[in-house]
Amino acid sequence: MTSLVLAEHDNATLKDATAKAVTAATQLGAPVHVLVAGQDCAAAAQAAAKLRGAEKILVVDDARYAHALAEPMAALILSLAKDYDVILAPATTNGKNILPRVAARLDVAQISEVLKVVSPDTFERPIYAGNAIQTVQAGPGKKVITVRSTAFKPAEDSGSAPVQSVAPADVAASSSFVGEALSKSERPELTSAKIIISGGRGLQSGENFALLERVADKLHAAVGASRAAVDAGFVPNDYQVGQTGKVVAPELYIAVGISGAIQHLAGMKDSKVIAAINKDEEAPIFQVADYGLVADLFQAMPEMEQELTKRGY
Repeated sequence: MTSLVLAEHDNATLKDATAKAVTAATQLGAPVHVLVAGQDCAAAAQAAAKLRGAEKILVVDDARYAHALAEPMAALILSLAKDYDVILAPATTNGKNILPRVAARLDVAQISEVLKVVSPDTFERPIYAGNAIQTVQAGPGKKVITVRSTAFKPAEDSGSAPVQSVAPADVAASSSFVGEALSKSERPELTSAKIIISGGRGLQSGENFALLERVADKLHAAVGASRAAVDAGFVPNDYQVGQTGKVVAPELYIAVGISGAIQHLAGMKDSKVIAAINKDEEAPIFQVADYGLVADLFQAMPEMEQELTKRGY
């Protein structure tokens, strides 16, 4: 049994989610190959070669893979699939877009959002917004799996896998890249940040997110939001943490003015330490918080900022 991991990258740098998917793949007890497909992606391939557990890096450097469009990426994976028993990808936007197409073409049921590898054919995954964990056993044939990266530690950068070039796959041009609008921020990405400060509807307006941003800048933290805050138009969609947003597991998660709806908890309850600030002492967020402060956030956040300033942050 050999596993193929689809690398997540931006052509220049390898995403942390790839290292975590490699960790999941190694737990299957089989050789692990990593597929790096993109344009001018040699740096990402070299980073993948350092991942402990990866035995070979397959590189496809071609313009058609520059933006990870689902159709050419799926066709590429299918052209390689005969040599692999398991195909994995992080449960990112790209992974969720590409692998279902692969599973459909292979006529197998995809196993999504894997949290734990029990055995080479048995896995645990969340259901009911993370309120229950389902154990599933894959049938015979190839396995197509997306991995929830927050559940696995990243593979160490201590490997030295050989890098092999692979020819691109022929595919009809059923889609083309038009453009993208990406938010730019000097703060860490939500999915890789060690500290996240998230705001909810209790902030009352988008302007009040400045209270969180000033504290986040002192802590080198990312800024997130609940779905309620996003739906209210306070912040853009890419801030959203939750079942329909981004799933995160930072070392410290600070929830400010967030009641703690199931949808939000599903996206952050695996955080190492959770702190909550809310004036409603009955808010559900306090049931999962390690530390809770019942206070008015409009008073607590400026006080936190002042205290951090005093301590030299």
